[in-house]
Amino acid sequence: MGRNAVRVDTERGRLLTARRYDESDVRIRPGKSSRPRTKTRPEHNDAEAGMVVSVDRGRWGCVLGGDPSRPVVTMRARELGRTPIVVGDEVDIVGDLSGKVDTLARIVRVAERRTVLRRTADDTDPFERVVVANADRLLIVAALADPPPRTGFVERALVAAYVGGLEPVLCLTKSDLADPAEFTAAFTDLDLPVVLAGQSEDLTEVTAMLTDKVTALVGHSGVGKSTLVNRLVPDAYRATGVVSGVGKGRHTSTQSVALPLPGGGWVVDTPGIRSFGLAHISPENVVAAFSDLAGTIEDCPRGCTHLGPPADPECALDTLTGDPARRVAAVRLLLEAVRTNEAW
Repeated sequence: MGRNAVRVDTERGRLLTARRYDESDVRIRPGKSSRPRTKTRPEHNDAEAGMVVSVDRGRWGCVLGGDPSRPVVTMRARELGRTPIVVGDEVDIVGDLSGKVDTLARIVRVAERRTVLRRTADDTDPFERVVVANADRLLIVAALADPPPRTGFVERALVAAYVGGLEPVLCLTKSDLADPAEFTAAFTDLDLPVVLAGQSEDLTEVTAMLTDKVTALVGHSGVGKSTLVNRLVPDAYRATGVVSGVGKGRHTSTQSVALPLPGGGWVVDTPGIRSFGLAHISPENVVAAFSDLAGTIEDCPRGCTHLGPPADPECALDTLTGDPARRVAAVRLLLEAVRTNEAW
């Protein structure tokens, strides 16, 4: 019998043809190439160096060669996967580098970070957030009044700066409303530079300190941080906002952005911070940031929190005298602020 067999439909009295299939009827769907996938990636030898100055919904604003007059909009190259990229990152860029409207280049490499400013949402959150990368200094902006200053926030920002490798500077606004001496006395033994930046203050000292550096600014909403940025970078057009609570004003800046200083350098304006969690920082991290104390804690018993008696009666830091001993007292205030998660 051939390929087509004949059978009778007894009910309807007609002949039906039944199709028989053989190998010639089988169709194989074309598959993917059998060539093994290579792990070799392009070297991108023609990539140009740049710095990330803004982040917005999967797009990164960069400047080529650190030159503010050469901005480009970029995306993250596929080979980078989910590699985090933040403001301040030094990157290599390929593609359309013209900077024209609607053009898009690609970030293909992210350089190792020299410094990082990290925080967590709170002290129980295990997820670290890198706020700024590669900043030289951290300008901690606090108001001397309206809202009143809180040492807790400054202490926590200091811890983040010391551990992340940034040089901290305390910047006090609204200095015409209160005397800064009492507030700054708590930080004397940390050798913390203090500058005044009230609206009536001359900013020559502040500007000189920031020139040719990358400086991150942090502070509660309402302390005058955006007003300060507008004075440092006259064409920044940052919103100033209105305080809506005691030290808890609404956010007037929602994304970190790096702004070029007229005399050279960058200031990174960060959103008004409501919390500065330090879940990722241990007491050893804090003490190790001070070269004159780092070696001493090697003699501490296991599990020492370095807070001293009565919590740590055998803490090796208690053997120090003179200036190092005073530094220990100041550092322990930082450790206590981290441990107690006190209001800031």
